[in-house]
Amino acid sequence: MDWIVDRTFDFFAQNIPAWSTIVGVGPIGFGWALVCLAFAGVMKRRCGLRTGYTRKIFHFLIFSTVAVIQWRWGLPSVCLFGGMATCVVFLAVFFGDGNLLYEALAREKDEPHRTHYIVIPYIATLLGGLLGNILFGPVAIIGYLTTGLGDAVGEPVGTRFGRHPYRVPSFTSVKATRSWEGSAAVCVMCVVGIVLGVVLAPDLSLSESSWIAIPFLAVACTGAEAVSPHGWDNLTMQLVPSGLALLVL
Repeated sequence: MDWIVDRTFDFFAQNIPAWSTIVGVGPIGFGWALVCLAFAGVMKRRCGLRTGYTRKIFHFLIFSTVAVIQWRWGLPSVCLFGGMATCVVFLAVFFGDGNLLYEALAREKDEPHRTHYIVIPYIATLLGGLLGNILFGPVAIIGYLTTGLGDAVGEPVGTRFGRHPYRVPSFTSVKATRSWEGSAAVCVMCVVGIVLGVVLAPDLSLSESSWIAIPFLAVACTGAEAVSPHGWDNLTMQLVPSGLALLVL
């Protein structure tokens, strides 16, 4: 346990951005996260998209942004952007029912716990990102991309094409389901996410046999997503691929 504590302290000591960076760059990150969420809200209100689509638009945009930032500018910039995105999400929660930002994220089927299922998935996302970097280092980018791509397509595909639902655990009275069709889409996009992560992760070069293992990692990631409690899959979908990639690839 001591090594986890040491790595956690080292992570925060090395990756907290300077105040000058927070003041100078933070508003840009806040503005971009706000634009992403407002765009998702407009797509729901003006174009009639279901919340199952709009919350994943925001999900995809944020995870893709994090992956690019880590690849180009490193972890301190990721921490700064994560803080700014957190402010935007909690701004939406503060505004509440009927607000453009809130409605982009709050599923109608999650009543009476709509706010709960905005806050909990975002906490899961932050925990997954922090733990992924603390435990697995630069390979955590694979977790960003598999979650950003794989989990992003599962709900929209399930919403549109899902004909074979299955129940998943839920810690509230909300009855949660996923679909086999959505899970199949998750698996396909996990392959894409792992490949992109391997390409972008520093100092990670694969042998031919390691490339063959990628589809099996994608199946494992899909299994983790399928059994994750409602609202917590952003945690497991980051940790499982990053951890397995570090062990297998």
